[in-house]
Amino acid sequence: MTKTSLKERAAALAQYNPDLHDKDFLLSYRVSEQAISFVQKTAVLLRDAAASGLSLRAFDGGIGMAIFRDNSTRTRYSYKAACNMLGLAVEELDESTSQIAHGETVRETAAMLGFFTEVVGIRDDMFLGEGHTYMKEVAASLDESRREGVLFGRPAVVNLQCDIDHPTQAMADLCHLTETFGGVENLRGKKLAMSWASSPSYGKPLSVPQGVVALMARFGMDLVLAHPEGYELLDEPLEAARKFAKESGGSFRITHSMDDAFDGAHIVYPKSWAPAAVMRERTRLLRGKETGKLGELEKQALAENAKHRDWECTAAKMARTKEGSALYMHCLPADVTGVSCEAGEVSKEVFEKARLATYREASYKPFVIAAMILATRFANPAAEVVKIIERGRARRG
Repeated sequence: MTKTSLKERAAALAQYNPDLHDKDFLLSYRVSEQAISFVQKTAVLLRDAAASGLSLRAFDGGIGMAIFRDNSTRTRYSYKAACNMLGLAVEELDESTSQIAHGETVRETAAMLGFFTEVVGIRDDMFLGEGHTYMKEVAASLDESRREGVLFGRPAVVNLQCDIDHPTQAMADLCHLTETFGGVENLRGKKLAMSWASSPSYGKPLSVPQGVVALMARFGMDLVLAHPEGYELLDEPLEAARKFAKESGGSFRITHSMDDAFDGAHIVYPKSWAPAAVMRERTRLLRGKETGKLGELEKQALAENAKHRDWECTAAKMARTKEGSALYMHCLPADVTGVSCEAGEVSKEVFEKARLATYREASYKPFVIAAMILATRFANPAAEVVKIIERGRARRG
């Protein structure tokens, strides 16, 4: 990738107005198409610039605060990598060692974390109905502290996964698709099967399938959401998918057959999730401290999962796809039959063929997060990207 080519692509970003300055990136289906396009184009550009050895430093100091209320590998590393590449130091809040354990409120915590902080990245996907709410509460506290002069700047809040959406994952998926098919315009008419898949665990969040269908519906794709009866998702992101599909000239439908979803598909995304009703009950039991009943809920949910072990991405199912060669996608880690579990989402044969491609899919996430940070922190983020490329500073001497 030549520096001239990078400069031309950076200059072309000026056509997009993400309108995210001093705002947050919480739910992808509530931000504009201009913002989505800017983040996608910028992420791919930053990835190519980094691959060519350029430094992507945009900040002279400042903090990227991380709040992970659930376990994470790819998103945690991606957030830290994004902050580091842009020049921000990373601090991670450990709620067990903070004053939160002594009753400190979200309002107080957020205000203190705002000092000299540029971005607060939050992952909170454990409890249906609470993760997105927590992020909004943090954002509201930052608004108040900035408005009343407590903070001299208002950090952006970036959703690193909540109970409703996983925008950094879905945007990384979009980058992977545009690079695989040669541009966002080539996604039009492509069939994407977002399918539930068998799993030996019961509590996987709904946010990945919801985020994927709501985002991809913007691009004229033929989306099929497949799951057994009873494994429904939340209404709001599905309504967004229907709206975007209609506006973009694509389609969106739901089926209870994995074979139907895979037939003629260009892209398949077999990923387990828990039924919305199960996640609501799980949240109720946990918050009500009725932990003794959790074991029974898990037992019932796993028994229901076991009825659908044929919902596995196998070579036979892949043969039903477009020319038998659909792009396999997954947010990772996948439940691989005979590798990470006895019976799971995908066969060892299928996953091994796609394994490196899923790593490439994941590799876009640090750059997606970096693009979101630039879009939210700079009044003219396109100009900032041009500045980074024109400076041409090598990452290593």
